[in-house]
Amino acid sequence: MPDLDFSVEDVEVVPFAAAPLLQFQLQVRNAIEAESIHTVALRCQIHIEATRRRYAPTEERRLRDLFGAPDRWNQTLRTMLWTHASTVITAFSGCTTSVLPVPCTYDFNIAATKFFYGLEEGDIPLSFLFSGTVFYTGEHGELLAAPISWDKEARYRMPIATWRAMMDTYYPNLAWLTVRRDVFDRLNDYKIRPGIPTWEQGFEQMLPAEEEAEG
Repeated sequence: MPDLDFSVEDVEVVPFAAAPLLQFQLQVRNAIEAESIHTVALRCQIHIEATRRRYAPTEERRLRDLFGAPDRWNQTLRTMLWTHASTVITAFSGCTTSVLPVPCTYDFNIAATKFFYGLEEGDIPLSFLFSGTVFYTGEHGELLAAPISWDKEARYRMPIATWRAMMDTYYPNLAWLTVRRDVFDRLNDYKIRPGIPTWEQGFEQMLPAEEEAEG
């Protein structure tokens, strides 16, 4: 029966997808090199191991929305789920390389987006937990299926620069935020009544008062 091991070798931005997309390069190795693997239906949970890196003071300030004040981070800073991904690996024997596509979002209601945006430099420690089904050729040429062992995982440190490059590609000098419909109606009325032409100008009119209050 196949015994697959996985490692993440690299990551790159896919530039012309319908939505922001990262592509992780996987190496897949079967302990039984002569065994013929027909297909691997691979699933993956990707977690952000937030405790495995240091944070600059400016990053601590930007991440307060997620983890609270830094003096509480020994209680609040935890590994968190980023996303689920899947792919199909085609036939091979011994060792092969494949790609794991990971769709991303720029929605700031999502915890992972807040975390990535709050970082200035360095790496993002990720853990990949693999599952799925291996279809392989038996001793007599028959097609067999076996589950991927639950303990198969890999770690990878993704440069924050890669995430930023992806968002700059898909949303150059932009960010987007979803709000409740009733809040949007109030914002829209605030913009329309005095004839403010753009959302940016409307927000800029609201921000100075907030900044002075903080000062």
